Amino acid sequence: MDTGALKKDVRAEIDKRRRELGDISRKLHQHPEVAFQENQASSWLAEYLEENSFAVERGLCRLPTAFSARYGRGRPVIAFLAEYDALPKVGHACGHNLIATASLAAAVASRLAVDKLGGGVMVFGTPGEELYGGKAIMAARGAFTDVDMAMICHPGGGNRAVLNTLACLTLEVEFHGVAAHASARPEAGVNALEAMILSFNSINSLRQHIRDHARIHGIITDGGEAANIVPAHSAGTFMVRADDDRYLDKLKDRVIGCFTGAAMATGAKLEYKWGEKYTAMVNNMTMARLFRNNMRSLGHRMPLGDSSRWGGSSDVGNVSQLVPAIQPLVSIASASVLIHTPQFAVAAASGDALARMLDAARAMAMTAVDLLASPETVEKVQAEFFRNK
Repeated sequence: MDTGALKKDVRAEIDKRRRELGDISRKLHQHPEVAFQENQASSWLAEYLEENSFAVERGLCRLPTAFSARYGRGRPVIAFLAEYDALPKVGHACGHNLIATASLAAAVASRLAVDKLGGGVMVFGTPGEELYGGKAIMAARGAFTDVDMAMICHPGGGNRAVLNTLACLTLEVEFHGVAAHASARPEAGVNALEAMILSFNSINSLRQHIRDHARIHGIITDGGEAANIVPAHSAGTFMVRADDDRYLDKLKDRVIGCFTGAAMATGAKLEYKWGEKYTAMVNNMTMARLFRNNMRSLGHRMPLGDSSRWGGSSDVGNVSQLVPAIQPLVSIASASVLIHTPQFAVAAASGDALARMLDAARAMAMTAVDLLASPETVEKVQAEFFRNK
């Protein structure tokens, strides 16, 4: 089937909506909400989809700010994933306002393909990507059971059709000691802060003996109340990352050893809790090549990507374990502007960034056309997915 005319139509649909999509992106950026508190963002996105004939289910998977929206009744079903949580203090320094807007735009434009070719498109509102792994929770609770393929585009400092991510676990740690006067009776205290510092030093030693792509990093969130009181409590948040899930599980045990050793050395009591696991991304190369070709047709240089190059972590990886998925990286700033910084938050509000992410939305909608128009391509996508499981 010649898909050229239909691709032109989906591009025009996004062109027609440029102003309203820009308004949504700016509104999200100006009202940042952190993980699982995205009440306004979730409502704005769901309402827009309802206004455009999507059937919306709010509070998906018992998460108040998660939702699903569906258009069409047939198969295959192509999902666009929307993220909209912000980071504490630096707002949309990961550009989630742009991610949500691009997924919204791609889904609304893809209705034209569904009307002509059949199948269905969905948008999943996925909260808490930054801190709690909303997609991991949703995946475990069956949110993506009726999905055949999934797409999302992430803003960054370069273009890549394939974005490799690291498996990741967040660790919340507390040490409980005994308070005492640090000068008059230090021998009566059990220093919880020393336990945390010993743990940091042990982790620093461990870093010398882990794989190149593995990462361990953390912060102290409570280090005591006053310099003349032996700290009775300390707390920290750590992240452990690896290039595959099996090595992450091994590394997890070694990291906990750093904390249990510190507890034994100081006498402080250790409490800890692991968060949701972000699994490593499984990129579907068939879909990635379709997206790359569509971005190129819009005039963008879009390398396929370097398989040896790894980025951060994302709960999109959990979705990619269940269905064929891609998460291309789309340049909205120079490579020197790093994500999770105030500078990137400024870039995510710019008109140039919106224009580039709307081109990414066009390319995602055009990729949906490629898939809905060709059962053979869908079979190829599925065959690659099951081959890599």
